Amino acid sequence: MKKIILISMLAAAFALSNIVGNAQGQNSTLDEASERAVATFAGGCFWCVEEGFEKLPGVYEAISGYTGGRERNPTYEQVAGGRTGHTEAVQVFYNPAVIEYAGLLEAFWRFMDPTDAEGQFVDRGQQYRAEIFYHDEEQKALAEASIRKLKATGPFTSSIVTPVTPLGRFYKAESYHQDYYSKNPIRYRFYTRNSGRYQFVEYWWGTNAKQDFQQFTDAELLREYGEK
Repeated sequence: MKKIILISMLAAAFALSNIVGNAQGQNSTLDEASERAVATFAGGCFWCVEEGFEKLPGVYEAISGYTGGRERNPTYEQVAGGRTGHTEAVQVFYNPAVIEYAGLLEAFWRFMDPTDAEGQFVDRGQQYRAEIFYHDEEQKALAEASIRKLKATGPFTSSIVTPVTPLGRFYKAESYHQDYYSKNPIRYRFYTRNSGRYQFVEYWWGTNAKQDFQQFTDAELLREYGEK
């Protein structure tokens, strides 16, 4: 598979163990079964977002699913058709002692386009919109602070348009979507080579994508870029 700047700088993912079988309806910032922290992001195709987060040190697992829509128990066909209002999203289960929410946000900006409100790369429509879904007020404050940091420090020249939205019901996607990048490497490689996502990351971040995502802790991010 083509080596990706974003992925090449990341250490091997933590071993996956005691994986939650069903993330449907998960709104707490803690996974009740294991007390692992939970965050939810949408950045276009959930195959790519899932891979990006699962390569981060401190992330146990990312689960692909749907949120932000009206229909109960939506199917992939319904969401892909743009009929339910949902977007493809990922719930990230992580160890905050290794990577804090601020670190997840830093990573998120480096594998999506925060200047595009109409989809992501080759995938167009509201079902591929980028969005940060916060689980509580602290995540909301951190997400908004991270956006202010991104606006202040770059690298983008266009407006940052990624919304920060309260999480509604999250529906786990069909099993064949989970870990798609590892279960279907040839198809995934073909898709990623033609999506434009990684060319975008390389263009805007270059060697800066190799920065330590934990350059700001949650407390430091709020102190520097929190709402005054």
